[in-house]
Amino acid sequence: MKLPVIFTERMQRILGTEYAAFEKSYEQPRKYGLRVNTLKISPREFERIAPFHLTEIPWIPGGYFYEEQDAPARHPFYYAGLYYLQEPSAMTPASVLDVKPGDRVLDLCAAPGGKATALGAKLQGQGILVANDISASRCKALLKNLEVFGVPNALVANGIPARLQERFPEYFDRILLDAPCSGEGMFRKDADTIRAWYPDKPAECAALQRELILRAADMLRPGGRMLYSTCTFAPEENEEVIRFLLEQRPEMALLKIPRGPGRENFGPGLEGMEDCVRLWPHRLEGEGHFLALLEKQGQNAGLQEKGFPAQTGGKAPNREEKALLDDFFDALLTEAGKEKTQAGRLDVHAGQVYWEPEQMPAVPGIPFLRRGLYLGELKKGRFEPGQSLAMALQADACAARCDLPAEDERIFRYLRGETIEVGEKEASLSSGWLLVCAGGYPLGWGKLVKGKLKNKYHPGWRMRH
Repeated sequence: MKLPVIFTERMQRILGTEYAAFEKSYEQPRKYGLRVNTLKISPREFERIAPFHLTEIPWIPGGYFYEEQDAPARHPFYYAGLYYLQEPSAMTPASVLDVKPGDRVLDLCAAPGGKATALGAKLQGQGILVANDISASRCKALLKNLEVFGVPNALVANGIPARLQERFPEYFDRILLDAPCSGEGMFRKDADTIRAWYPDKPAECAALQRELILRAADMLRPGGRMLYSTCTFAPEENEEVIRFLLEQRPEMALLKIPRGPGRENFGPGLEGMEDCVRLWPHRLEGEGHFLALLEKQGQNAGLQEKGFPAQTGGKAPNREEKALLDDFFDALLTEAGKEKTQAGRLDVHAGQVYWEPEQMPAVPGIPFLRRGLYLGELKKGRFEPGQSLAMALQADACAARCDLPAEDERIFRYLRGETIEVGEKEASLSSGWLLVCAGGYPLGWGKLVKGKLKNKYHPGWRMRH
């Protein structure tokens, strides 16, 4: 692998005697990782059922190395949202940020969703996750990944940071800013990042990063914490951005990221910023990353509420609509399943039915793709459930289901959009809507008619290989 000369000269100055080991790491194959979705399964249970060879990632709870030839992206459990495929070092920012159920959380540059899905899992359905990205096309991938993961309490936004700052002053308990960067830490993983790099790119990225980190700091409540991260080695994108923030926002304080078991190979930051963390490819089994954990000092006078009208753009279901929804949920869901739709509020917009947490803010002027959980659509006197509802349910939340072994060929046919045959003992009902499960984990919906299960799997999500 040929690295840019200007890049290698800078890295030699930074690393000194460690440079030879750093350079040699580029001759080693990259590592592959997956992170278990704790909204759906515990890491230990996943270890029990996974058909792959897994090795724990020492510094990521619920994170595992896997072998490339195991191809976990082709397994039904991937389509069930039991795990997310992610480079091991890239799992670190969301792991370090101490999100708790009930928090208000912002992922400012969230697409395609690797870190947002981890934050959503930490919330365990309580609190709010605002997952934002300025790219409309990348927001579509972000939305899909959050829906596959079964995250019910997310607002997927496509806003510019300046507008978000206006709408969310000192609002969030936790903020993750995984900033756009020059990508130097990904050179081994993706050769395209080398071709896209040029000497002025770090300085150009740093200008954007300085703007983003100030915007993010202004959205953090007093006492709240923010994690800043990049996947680059350039000091002007890392330590210098943190130094700039501390100068411009004296209420922000840099915290030491805890070390401890599994984190022994976390390297310190440079140039007097030792409380930051650098992940080096020659020190651990992952790519290059930078992390800084910050806290806004001061008394929290209560979470800011200004600027959030109660109106959502839709309306509560009318009597007829509510009767249709009640009939459907009474027929399909267990008591545990019904609780998922009762704790918040229902919103109907042009026949589309959504569930939202009570505290979900309305944000006029900010484009968004989704608020809360899309349940399905009201059509001519009936309700048809949506794919995202299936992904947010546990199998035992649905009384009407068809559960087939994950390795059953019919599961693969279902994921490809085909009609499949189902035996009498394989479905809990003889006809009607069923939650289709693979080895006990929901994949989507089907409609059983005379032993044939009509495919209702989301067409855009179908297995292509």
